[in-house]
Amino acid sequence: MMAAPYSLGIDIGGTFTDLVVLDPRDGRAVIWKESTTPDDPARGTMAGTRAVLEKAGIGPGEIGRVVHATTLFTNALIERKGARTGLLTTAGFRDTLEIGRERKYELYDLFIEMPKPLVPRPWRREAAERLAPDGSVERPLDLDAALREVESLVAAGIESLAVVFLHAYANPAHERAVAEAVAKRFPALSLSLSSDIAPEIREYPRASTTVANAYVRPLAETYLARLEGALREAGIPGRLFLMLSNGGLTHVEEAKRAPVHLLESGPAAGALAGAWFGRHAGLDRVLAFDMGGTTAKLALVDDGEPLVAWGFEAAREKRFLRGSGLPIQIATVELIEIGAGGGSIARRSGLGTLQVGPESSGAQPGPACYGRGGAEPTVTDADLSLGYLNAEFFLGGAMRIDAAASEASLGRLAGALGVAGERAAFGVHDVVNENMAGAARVAIAERGRIPAEYALLATGGAAPVHAWHVARKLGVTRVACPPGAGAGSTIGMLMAPARVDRVASFNAPLSGADYAAAGRVFAALEAEALAVLRETGAAEDGRVARRLADMRYIGQGSEITVALPETLTEAPVRAAFEAAYRRLFARTPPGAAAQFVALRLSLTAPMPGAGGTLRLPQHAGSTARKGERPVFFPDAGKTLPTAVYDRYALAPGAEVAGPAVFEEDESTFIIGPGASARVLADGTILAEIAPSDDRSAEGRGGLNRPAQEEKR
Repeated sequence: MMAAPYSLGIDIGGTFTDLVVLDPRDGRAVIWKESTTPDDPARGTMAGTRAVLEKAGIGPGEIGRVVHATTLFTNALIERKGARTGLLTTAGFRDTLEIGRERKYELYDLFIEMPKPLVPRPWRREAAERLAPDGSVERPLDLDAALREVESLVAAGIESLAVVFLHAYANPAHERAVAEAVAKRFPALSLSLSSDIAPEIREYPRASTTVANAYVRPLAETYLARLEGALREAGIPGRLFLMLSNGGLTHVEEAKRAPVHLLESGPAAGALAGAWFGRHAGLDRVLAFDMGGTTAKLALVDDGEPLVAWGFEAAREKRFLRGSGLPIQIATVELIEIGAGGGSIARRSGLGTLQVGPESSGAQPGPACYGRGGAEPTVTDADLSLGYLNAEFFLGGAMRIDAAASEASLGRLAGALGVAGERAAFGVHDVVNENMAGAARVAIAERGRIPAEYALLATGGAAPVHAWHVARKLGVTRVACPPGAGAGSTIGMLMAPARVDRVASFNAPLSGADYAAAGRVFAALEAEALAVLRETGAAEDGRVARRLADMRYIGQGSEITVALPETLTEAPVRAAFEAAYRRLFARTPPGAAAQFVALRLSLTAPMPGAGGTLRLPQHAGSTARKGERPVFFPDAGKTLPTAVYDRYALAPGAEVAGPAVFEEDESTFIIGPGASARVLADGTILAEIAPSDDRSAEGRGGLNRPAQEEKR
């Protein structure tokens, strides 16, 4: 146990910075939302830290651990605001970043914009060297010539250098020789080697990943050093840990070395929260739906664990089009961007139709209702107009809402569209829901799943408002809203384990492979991962190592990742590969021979101070029903008088009939007519569509006790 007992979670989003103080001894948690300060994220972070500590009634010296996620590095890629970066690569491969995969993501677009390389051509230089695919040296490295190229780049003003040599995943000797010489000659230059960052086949993704790491590394080093300093100045003694894209935590030095692994840290925390809450609610299959101020994302959770992918695309030219971004080869929770956020702007398109997003009002000026100068209507303004949100209880009453400015902005939108104001407001809400449901349907089908098999679990400030209607469009019959949903990502971070993922090339046919050699590779990967894990202070005796392999049939151009059995011999490995292949493609090609491409190791261990429970403030003895207000429901096609409940006053076992509104400080959960909601033992509200789904029973909602205990 930490000397100081409390944990502090900080998640910097596009609109709000969420902060949670957790006491792991009893699960007591205190939540605060602070407006993000885009010009200096640390300023909003420290203001929020002071506020949440004051709300919790504890001193900074009692914080023994700080866990952090940020979109800062992702935004640097999107906005091209990273370091001046150079690339040193094998002679003949200078234009790999430009050539890419030679594939258009929109075949018939004559004006297509391909992802622009992070390194301009004058800063991409070649080295005289060449390795064969097995790592043998075909052309020795000319170190002096390579140093002259680097010297020229430094003179041109580069701050960071990516070194990407052909087949360095099989033999890192040339890259490391250059790194050693460059570090001696230019000690201030930030270095990223492909053999350290992405030791895998395929030159373009490996180069793209290494360059992305080099591009954001100086920013990460500066930002994390400043944040550590600010926390110390505030009197917080706890160590700082960073959320990774893979759903685990790491220590600061590892984050500074490879910040590319943090690109999806915030969204990954949302998926982790969905999995954690789902397990505690007894839900094994969950669609973790996270919607904040800027974007909405979905993650599939099977058997209590989110799916993990081994690569994604950053900084897409077209948000929803695969192939339009920069490939990043890292372990990441499999996230599907499905729509806009609460701050997304609605406007009349050039075709005269309603368009919502992708532009967002962000934290400054924010939606019109924030009263900070925003004049354009957003999703939040529409939700407020429809009765889903309470202007007098926004952020628990801590934030003043300008309802007049919101209505004026929607009025201008209605005038531009030539429709009534209420229809414009619901149009914004419904377009967002339909866009999210449509994207979710495709993504779920691509993974061979059926939406009805899952419960939709909503986290983020906006997801609980939209979850019921999105679920109805998907055909999902169960919707869950956990306690503290508005800060779900931050809660997920505080419950996360430490995690280290490592990969090594292993190119061999399955039949006749040297399995003893594979065992030695795994042993080396585990030793490397364990060294990083120990630096986090995680419970080493509770560690779990998962061995995986990238495999394919010989002649195929892509591979699948397979969880390997305990026994590393041909028969059980073949069975595992074929079973995984059938799950994806329904059949295996007869007589085809399989091969290994790479070996992967995932090492996780529980973090001290993570806690296993969550306990938010309760309004014991107070009346749960706060009153009622008119709320628009599309199922009814009209506004209905709807019961409003104090989320904190609902005890486990309580039942509520829809339509109903559940208010807590950070979010609002909406359920429609025909719904039946129960408060589970952990405080999660689970809403289900009644079997008869009797529309004639639509009423004002009622609170009662269940006739029998809920079956878990």
